[in-house]
Amino acid sequence: MAVPFRRTSKTKKRMRRTHLKKEVGALTKCPNCGETLRPHRACTKCGYYKNKEVITTEKEEN
Repeated sequence: MAVPFRRTSKTKKRMRRTHLKKEVGALTKCPNCGETLRPHRACTKCGYYKNKEVITTEKEEN
């Protein structure tokens, strides 16, 4: 089994791993209520998807 001749430095290790970071997913706004949500998903606040109500939600009355 091969053994590394020298230890990999912190700089070299970090340079190799710079592309392994998490990215923020895409976000869109609900056209009905303006809530921020992920694309291609029904809005959890108003229950609309593609201008149709697909989930019945209780409306808050103030």
